[in-house]
Amino acid sequence: LYGRGAVDMKGSIAALIAALHDIPEESGTISLIITGDEEGPAIHGTRALITHMQARGTIPDLCLVGEPTSVNRLGDMMKVGRRGSVNMWISVDGTQGHVAYPHLAANPIPALVRILAEIDAITLDEGTEFFQPSNIEITDLHVGNHATNVIPAKAEARLSIRFNDLHSGENLVAMIGEIVARHGGTLRDMISGEAFLTPPGELSQTLGEVISEVTGLTTERSTTGGTSDARFLSKICPVVEFGLCNATMHKLDEAVAIADLEVLTEIYRTVIQRLLSA
Repeated sequence: LYGRGAVDMKGSIAALIAALHDIPEESGTISLIITGDEEGPAIHGTRALITHMQARGTIPDLCLVGEPTSVNRLGDMMKVGRRGSVNMWISVDGTQGHVAYPHLAANPIPALVRILAEIDAITLDEGTEFFQPSNIEITDLHVGNHATNVIPAKAEARLSIRFNDLHSGENLVAMIGEIVARHGGTLRDMISGEAFLTPPGELSQTLGEVISEVTGLTTERSTTGGTSDARFLSKICPVVEFGLCNATMHKLDEAVAIADLEVLTEIYRTVIQRLLSA
């Protein structure tokens, strides 16, 4: 089945709907949370719905998110947590001038280079039992100076940090901010999400057992990859993510095998039945 979203994640939505078709109404209460904005600012989708659910007092006991977590074969990986994400923009102001008269100008580039060298030398941690090491990546440098004989007025850079549960976005911003300020720069930040972990429990245990029964695979419990709306749902209930193979997501000719959709439906159906009868 080809088409944008076939893997990420309309295929999982279809599998969940098909699975619920076979669950007797008297079995219990099940809600499908289907929102947009997850790939964008993530303000008007799941976060808004969580606020609405909290106001109504309808907080879920457990949540299974259909993100495409599998890597090589359907069932080889589930997500029991995610790293946090923060982006930062560094700006250093100088004074523009002619390169032949440096005493009349102030070059911002050396200060920015010193800032980035200090940041690049940081080792945040060595990882934990459930998380890989946090990493700082310099993702952009910009001066925009096309003239060979002009000292620029400003130099800018951008960082992206993916961090585990040893850190918070606020603490990382403070750490980088101190370095930037010491070299005369300014910092702007955007924290996209904090790291979270759902400890081993009923949901991940049941899901792992069902995946093994249906596929014969032992599922890796992982916290790798980018962020998802599970970072918001984890604040109100235990959440685990499991879905299709992610090799083609966000690509041209995004595709999923029909057989994988059928197997995923069976896994979802069995997990839901067992959780409702527990």
